[in-house]
Formats: sequence, structure tokens, C-alpha cells
Amino acid sequence: MSKSVPKIALSASRDIPFNRLVLSQANVRRIKAGIAVEELAEDIARRTLLQSLTVRPVLDEDGRETGMFEVPSGGRRFRALELLVKQKRLARTAPIPCIIRTEGIAEEDSLAENVQRAPLHPLDQFRAFQALRERGRSEEEIAAAFFVSVGVVRQRLRLAAVSPRLLDLYAEDGMTLEQLMAFTVSPDYERQEQVWEALQRSYTKEPYQIRRLLTEGAVRASDKRARFVGTEAYEAAGGLILRDLFQPDDGGWWQDAGLLDRLARERLEREAEAIRAEGWRWVEAAPDFPYGHSYGLRRVVGEAQPLSEDETARREALQAEFDRLEQESAEADEVPEETDRRLAEIEEALAAFEDRPVAYDAEEVARAGVFVSIDGSGALRVERGYVRPEDEPPVAAKPEEEQVETEQPSADPETEGDTTTEPDTATAAPAAEPPEEDEGIRPLPDRLLTELTAHRTLALRDALAGDPQVAYLAVLHALCLRLFYRYGLDSCLEIEPKSALFSAQAPGLADTASARAIEARHARWRAQMPTEPGDLWPVLGGFDADSREALFAHCVGLTVNAVHEAYNRRPKAIAHADRIAEAVSLDMAAVGWRPTAEAYLGRVTKGRILAAVREARGGRAAERLAGLKKAEMATAAEELLAGTGWLPEPLRTPGQVFAAVEPETEAAPEGEAESAAEGGEPAIASAPPAEDTEAAAIPTAAIAAE
Repeated sequence: MSKSVPKIALSASRDIPFNRLVLSQANVRRIKAGIAVEELAEDIARRTLLQSLTVRPVLDEDGRETGMFEVPSGGRRFRALELLVKQKRLARTAPIPCIIRTEGIAEEDSLAENVQRAPLHPLDQFRAFQALRERGRSEEEIAAAFFVSVGVVRQRLRLAAVSPRLLDLYAEDGMTLEQLMAFTVSPDYERQEQVWEALQRSYTKEPYQIRRLLTEGAVRASDKRARFVGTEAYEAAGGLILRDLFQPDDGGWWQDAGLLDRLARERLEREAEAIRAEGWRWVEAAPDFPYGHSYGLRRVVGEAQPLSEDETARREALQAEFDRLEQESAEADEVPEETDRRLAEIEEALAAFEDRPVAYDAEEVARAGVFVSIDGSGALRVERGYVRPEDEPPVAAKPEEEQVETEQPSADPETEGDTTTEPDTATAAPAAEPPEEDEGIRPLPDRLLTELTAHRTLALRDALAGDPQVAYLAVLHALCLRLFYRYGLDSCLEIEPKSALFSAQAPGLADTASARAIEARHARWRAQMPTEPGDLWPVLGGFDADSREALFAHCVGLTVNAVHEAYNRRPKAIAHADRIAEAVSLDMAAVGWRPTAEAYLGRVTKGRILAAVREARGGRAAERLAGLKKAEMATAAEELLAGTGWLPEPLRTPGQVFAAVEPETEAAPEGEAESAAEGGEPAIASAPPAEDTEAAAIPTAAIAAE
């Protein structure tokens, strides 16, 4: 005989006036989480209460009901209702739908209500947002209705760019949310499915790998050619840009690299044509020139056009206003936003006065040329006034030199090397008698002149050694002659500084912060140099001590050569470079060098890549990369090493070490915590996907809320 299954009796429910409800101390939630009470109150005001309160009768000492009820589950909803009552938007006696519990323990009810809650699946959230969008609701309205950021709404709606087949696969837990979001960088459903099929044969299916495959052959929007061309021009020419709302992408990926290169060269050529109209002998245009491309060329120095009377008055007025505002700000506890903005505007206007157009001599323009290229920020770089050696005017001999060259020296026995020419045999006159000693003043014999100047050289060495200041000036003079002028023969010092060229051009060398700083400093000093090298000594003598020291340091810095060359090994010179680096506390990470796939990681062995990750990020991170192919490993390692300050051995200053730091666990995306709001209205949100705890060792996409 079969036994009947006992039937479940649900708790009774009824409407209870709000003024008969009190908050229970049995609520297990103590820490605030999810949306604020104020936002929940607004949601209840808009949609009314969507979920009943769970209450228990309050009993007196004899165990009889008092007519009051306590709320152990739904405390946040109770507080939201209480706020509406205080705002007089809800009557104190308004009936509140409640479920009355008398069995069990109040704390158990509160715990069960929060633990048994199932957050909304991200795909359901996407479909709900999409349905609202199709009904005419804007992204801002959807965000306001569910108390999430507009960024979260846009991210979820971006899932519409993913193939329906992959969405179904995600719904069946066939991939993670991070993997799904990685597919949104490309709207091509067929390409997405091809990449997913290819990943099934791969050791790893990390999101960064999906993005890399989908953007293969594309150019980052941060590329200087992309910045130079501009988004509008590229898209107007039919170019496609892929964007990623879920991860910083520097503006996306430009799909047509060939089109971008053509647009960049066309714009460069247009800019070059405008510069050719200025009358220069030659103009060379290219996206890049190697570092040191102007070495050996004479630089023509132009003169900045003076300010007009109106411009001078304007500049003085701006400077006076800037000084006044700066003085007022220094005395204030906090600088007003309007004042700060005005100071920035004045600084920009004053800088424009300093950047004056430069006028060049017409003759110099006719023999000089211009380099036109793109700098690291994507702006046009114009380098005017370089004269090639073959375009230099012929050097005219000085009158006294001509006289010495044409004079016929006599056959003095003390003269080294008789330079007299043989007379023509047909018209030769009888040999003249040797002239007497009192026949005027003749040039000194070369041997005698050599002996006399040897004495003077020795005395000058001793005297110069006793005057450090003049010796310092003489060395500075020799350095400047060689580094700022084409010829360095105007100095008696046997010192020849060399600014070594680089036998191999590293990627982006000319656009580094160090290269830009050296170039700008050299240009400032060049502007203070006289046109003729013969006038250099008095100019240097007129500099103050600080200026001479700064110029000396600049010139010495230009002579440094710490480049390792396979055909010219100089271990002692490299060791000396290490000592100098230690003395100046050189940190290559601080000056901007980064271990990218292009600059380092893609050009070394997998063992070195793993060693770098292990040193900077720890063993767990290195283990996660061990099974990747080299190209994928280099890309992943670049992300891992970003911001760590890690450097390869040749770039380290002696004593510089790196301690392994485990990567921090990524924060939950914005909006995810809202699904756990205790007792609140079930806001549409997603739950974080279940992943291997070690997955944090490799950068994965996170929802970057705006």
C-alpha cells in the first residue's frame, strides 16, 4: 500500500499597514551592498513593490500577538518604504504585501532569502536591454531605470555584435563571459566563428588571443600614422575601425593598413608641396627618418620674427593677468576652477607668442633643404634649414693666404723643401745672386717657425694647466666647434668629440622622450651660437658659469657611445657606461622604455620571455604562458609586464633588481554587485563567470564601466 506524499502548506500572505511593521534585528545582512536605499525607493515609486516582505508576528510576554510585525527579510525594501513615507510620497497606513512566517527561525529565513537568490544571466540582461532598446528607450533611460551606468548598458548591447551561434554556445556554458566579450571587436559573424573553430585546436582560448586573431593585420589607433591621418579622413576613404567597449583599446583597430599608409603618404606629400613653395632647394618627406639623419649637415639658423606693437601689448597684458591670478591663488586655500581654467588659457596663449615664425636668409634657403615627417604624437614634424656638403658655397681663400701661396720663397739652405718652380728653358734668365740679409723682411723659415711654436706650445700647456677656468672654456670651445659647426679646425686643442651614429636603428628611436629632449636642448643652444665659428670664443666667454656648465654637459652627453656592436667589441667602454649610468641614477623604465613584443619580447627565445614574466610577475604567471606559441606568448607577456618597470639586463643600471609581484585579482565589473543587493528589487545584472583561480595570472578582459 503506497503512502501519500504530504502536501506543502505555504505561508499566509496579506496586506499589513506600514505603521504596524518594524525592522527586525534578526536580519543577517549587516554590510551594505548593491544599489542604495534612495535608488531602491525611486524604483518602488516608479514600479511599486515587486517583491513582498517576509514578516513575523511580534508576541507579548504571554506569547500572544500584539498586532505588530517585525521584518527579518527585506530590510532594504522596508527602509526604502520608510524613506517614501518620510518624503510624504507614501501614506503611513499604506497596505504593504507581506508573507507571514510563524515556523522556523527568523535568521534562517533572512539567510535563505539572500543565499538562494540566483542572479540574472548576462545574456538575459543583454536581451532585456535589447528589448527595451527596440521599444524606443535610449541607453541613458535604460541606465537610469535600472540604476546602472550607461557604460554597462552599452557593453551589454554590444553583445549584439556577436554571432547568434556563439551566443547560444555561451548560454550553454560553452565559453566564458570574457571570451564572449572578446568577440565584440569584430562585427563579422563568419570571422568570429572561424576564430572559435581555430581555437578548438589551440592549447589556450584566452580572451587576448581571440582579440589578436580578430584584429590580425590591423593597426592600433594609437599608431602615429593613424593620429596623423585622423579618424574622419580614414573612415571617409572607406576604412573600417574595430572598437572594444570591454577593454582599453587606444581608440580601436584600423583594419586597412594599406589604406592608412597611402593616406599618410598623400597628406605628407601635400604638406611637402606647401613647404617647397617656400623656395627650399630640396624637401624630403617620409613617415619616419632614422635617428641621426641630419648628421654631417649644416643647420641654417633663422631669426624669429619680432612681435608687433599690438602683439607686445597683448603679451604684456596676459603676463600681468597671469602674475596677478597666480599671486591670488598662492594666498587662497583652494584655487577656484574658473581661475585654474583661466591660468591654463593664459599659459597656452603665452606659449603661442614664444613659438614665432622663423625667417631665413634667401641665399641660405636656395641651398638648404627640409625634412618632413610624422612625430611620435602623430603631429607633422618639419625640420627646416639643412645644407648638404655638396651644396655648400666654395670657400674663398683669405687675402693673406693667397699672398703666401703665390710668393716664391728663395733657396735658403735652412728652408725645408725648395718650393721654387723651374723656369721655362726657352726664356730662362741667368741665375740671380742670393739676396742679401738686409733686403727687406721675408717670411720665417718653416723649421724655425716650428721650433718657435714648439716653445710656445709647451709654455701654453703649462699656463693653461694653471688656470682651470680658461682650460674649461677651451675644452668647451673645442666641443662646440665640432658639434655645432661643420668644421672643427678652429681650435688648437687636440680634442675631437664625436657624436656617434647608430649602426642599427631601433624601432621608434627618434620618437623617444630622450631623443626629443636632446633635440630640443640642442636647438636652444644652437640658437645662441654665432654664425661664424671664429666668433664663438667671445660668445662662450660671455656666458655665465651656470650656462657654460649646462652647455658643457650637453656637449659631453652627445659624445657618449655605449652601443654594443658585434664588429667592434668594447667591454671596457661598456663597463664605463655602467659607471656613468650608476652615477646619474639612470632608470630606463622611467625614461619610457617598455618591454613590448616589437621592441624585445618578439625577438628573444620563449625561455627568455618566460624568465622575464617569472622575474616580474612570479612563477604562476609564467606557468600559464608556458604552452603558448611564441607570438601569442610575446603578446601576453607584454600585457603582464606593462607597468612593472621590468628591464632586460643590457638596460639595467648596476644594482637594479626586480622582485616578483603576483598580479592582483581583477575587480568585479561595475554592475555585477547589484545582483546581490539584499532584499532589493532584482536589478538586471550579471554574475561573474566561474574561472580557474589561477586565470588571474593572465590579463583577461574585464567590463570597464564608463
